[in-house]
Amino acid sequence: MNRLLNLILAIGLAPLLILICCVVAIMVRVKLGTPVFFFQERAGRNGRPFTIIKFRTMTNELDEAGSLLPSSQRLTSFGRFLRRSNLDELPELFNILKGEMNFVGPRPLLMDYVGLYSPEQALRLDVPPGLTGWAQINGRNKISWEKRFEMDVWYVKNQSLLLDLKILALTAISTLQHKDVGAMDSEISKRFKG
Repeated sequence: MNRLLNLILAIGLAPLLILICCVVAIMVRVKLGTPVFFFQERAGRNGRPFTIIKFRTMTNELDEAGSLLPSSQRLTSFGRFLRRSNLDELPELFNILKGEMNFVGPRPLLMDYVGLYSPEQALRLDVPPGLTGWAQINGRNKISWEKRFEMDVWYVKNQSLLLDLKILALTAISTLQHKDVGAMDSEISKRFKG
């Protein structure tokens, strides 16, 4: 999907998504406190960094030494609900409007991973990252990093408007069915080590 189609879709969905975002933001504020949003630097097209915006799904609980508890201990049942329903991803609409992301493409990963990609895996950076992608509708966090990258590269080599529409439709179906969402231990992905 080209930039113009992404923009048209984002603007068309904006009124509904902004309303949903307001409701989710209030719930995050009540359930988890502040901040409501989670900001993190991710790798965009050609490996350029950008700041992704998501709803926060974890608490800020600290251990006795004042360090954050492990992610698995800070992810609440409400946070799991946000992730399983993909509601935590809705603020990425702003990344799409800014041109940093598309609706469909390989998911944007941490900047630390870019230097670890093989030349084949680095092909995933040839297109803008997406809100959803081929790997997300084919296993999401349940599949290995190697398989995810294989699917991302397949998408880059086979991308088309028809494929993007298929991915969007399958994403909507899998979200409604809570399909391809891993158990808690896979909701917090293991780090990619190359």
